[in-house]
Amino acid sequence: MRWALLTAASLPFLGCVAYPAAERNPAAVQQVDKCWKMSRRGQTAEATSCFIALTTSKDAYLRAEGQWGVKNYTGANDQFKEAVKQHAQDPHVKVRWGRLFLERFNKEEASNLFEEALGLDKDDPEAMLGQAWVASEGFDKMAVELAGKALKQQEKYPEAHELLAKLALEDSNPKKAREEADLAIAQDAESLDAMAIHLTIDLLEDQPESAWGKKILAINPRYGRAWSMAAESFIHNRRYEEGIALYKKAIELDPGYLEAYSELGVNLMRLAREDEARQALEHAYQNGYRNAATVNSLTLIDSYKNFITYKHDRYTLRLHKKEAELLRPYMEEQMEKILASYDQKYGFRLKEHVQVEVYPDHADFAVRAIGIPGLGALGVTFGSIVAMDSPSGRPPGSFHWASTLWHEMSHVYTLTATKHRTPRWFTEGMAVYEETEASPDWGDRVDPLVLGAIKGKKLLPVAELERGFVRPSYNGQVIVSYFQAGRICNYIAEKWGPAKLVQMMKEFAGPVPTDAVIKKVLGLDAAEFDKQFLAWIDGHFKPLADGLDDWRKKLVTVSKAAKDKDWLVVLAEGPSLRKQYPDFVESGSVYELLAQAYEAKGDKKLAKAELKLYSDAGGRTPETLKKLAALQSEAGEKKEAAITLDRINLISPVLDEETHTRLATLWLEQGNYPGAVREYRAVVASKPADPAQARYNLAKSLDAAGRLDEAADEVLAALEAAPGFRPAQKLLLELTAKQEAAPTRKK
Repeated sequence: MRWALLTAASLPFLGCVAYPAAERNPAAVQQVDKCWKMSRRGQTAEATSCFIALTTSKDAYLRAEGQWGVKNYTGANDQFKEAVKQHAQDPHVKVRWGRLFLERFNKEEASNLFEEALGLDKDDPEAMLGQAWVASEGFDKMAVELAGKALKQQEKYPEAHELLAKLALEDSNPKKAREEADLAIAQDAESLDAMAIHLTIDLLEDQPESAWGKKILAINPRYGRAWSMAAESFIHNRRYEEGIALYKKAIELDPGYLEAYSELGVNLMRLAREDEARQALEHAYQNGYRNAATVNSLTLIDSYKNFITYKHDRYTLRLHKKEAELLRPYMEEQMEKILASYDQKYGFRLKEHVQVEVYPDHADFAVRAIGIPGLGALGVTFGSIVAMDSPSGRPPGSFHWASTLWHEMSHVYTLTATKHRTPRWFTEGMAVYEETEASPDWGDRVDPLVLGAIKGKKLLPVAELERGFVRPSYNGQVIVSYFQAGRICNYIAEKWGPAKLVQMMKEFAGPVPTDAVIKKVLGLDAAEFDKQFLAWIDGHFKPLADGLDDWRKKLVTVSKAAKDKDWLVVLAEGPSLRKQYPDFVESGSVYELLAQAYEAKGDKKLAKAELKLYSDAGGRTPETLKKLAALQSEAGEKKEAAITLDRINLISPVLDEETHTRLATLWLEQGNYPGAVREYRAVVASKPADPAQARYNLAKSLDAAGRLDEAADEVLAALEAAPGFRPAQKLLLELTAKQEAAPTRKK
């Protein structure tokens, strides 16, 4: 949670403040506490007068609190600089300065100050809690540990219980969240954020008339922060429309609550409601709330003038104009396949119109997804809105865009079917499952990180799998959780049939806990399911996981031999090494090394076979696949070569004139005229060196497909580029004759 501006609904510190330094005037210290209490209770005018009085103090620390209270953040920062000089050994001053930085969007500087405070007193509970707040913003498991340590140092610490309640709710543990909230309220009867946790849980459980809302407003009639906290939880649970309504409620209660305007704008953007989003974001920005999410989101909205929108009956594509002409046919082809497949598989037709946005700049995609750059994902789904990286936004072969699109569209269906109530593990598991259901060579391969987790027995019980996505306990656990969720769906489909997955999806609309759904649909307790699933995992992956270190050592040896062109070693050791770990198709895979060795020995047939195994196993490096296609063409396997080149289009349909031309020629030879048209259009979109020839080739394929009017248009475009181009002149005459001979409808 980001600390907000100081309004009646947004406070930098909600508990009683313990002020150090005995030389301070006790009356002044009491006055600080009084100021923040009035602010917490929504007594804005009284609190403002109180803070103004503090700004005249001789003590720089008290002046800093006063400037902070009247929202003069620059002034407060300047006074804190003086305060740490006056009270150099006082950790509290550094903690308070850190909290100011945390509120004003600079968690790095905040963390530094908390560390400095701990350097003065390693057991300082306020500094520990400050670090816990920093960790909580990144969903770091250390947040829970640090808040717990703070409580060990200061038993009566309601704000620590408030944070633990918030963290428990994020971990989908409402029981623990209520317990922590109750402890906070027991220690401070006006613990508004603890009450907000209770309110949030009631709202999540469809109890709109929660008594906690009335209790909050009885203390502070303008405490919009409580509804903003609830909105944050709804967004966290992918219930975007309800979250937006709660942000609006927060603003209604406190029109000065600028953080709510910012979050409202970001989430309106997520649902592609850009006009409303701009209004909310500009309100926040113009009133001084200029965090990264607000600024970046406004900048991104301004950039939409560079995108082209293509509307269809059931979906809309938003593509950047620099690559829209190239990507459009591929995206449309996959969207039509996806909708037809999922309508049948999930047993219903989407009522919502889907919007798919594709970003060539990954930073723009990250801003679209979370408001700030730095997102590591490839795609994200907000209800019926899908945003994803363009294949041009990543290094060629680093991701499979078609697989990503099928993944994200699976979310659209599962979220719709469950009214956005499905647990994260299930919707992610289904999406991963659907990738390889669409094609066995799609989807991510089993990587060494996952194998290490299997060997180390780090897979979570299914009933706790949500935690692996929300608050990972080790590096890479999110990736492991994606793998586990996907394999759970594979296991269920294999043992009980795919229909059980659809049945589970319907049950999660309850909403119903995971263990209850497992019991009802599969007839097993969750613990028994875990036992059987882990045995299935071991059967598939344990030998490889156990032998991973040995495989790594052998790969080093074979890689060195290939580098030294010692092909005998590569050919002797490579086949068994490839068989040991067939899923390893990253750069420098054994498949590629063996293909090099076979080709060096003059055996193109075996080199081709090895690269075909690489492709079938999910290898994605475009240059390697081009090599396979060349060998297939050379061997007269034109159909297979076309399939290989077409696979590259689903990985990285970049502006590559040569590859698109090769595929177009193959399709034309095989009578696949729509495929040839698509590929020659891609050549034209690639801004070819000879546009007249490219347009002519496209016209020829359109002519073959019987699309005479379009063919004539392309011939004219070719002649416009090169008026003396004789083949185009000849084709134009032929097309004109065909058009004149074509039957016309009688009037």
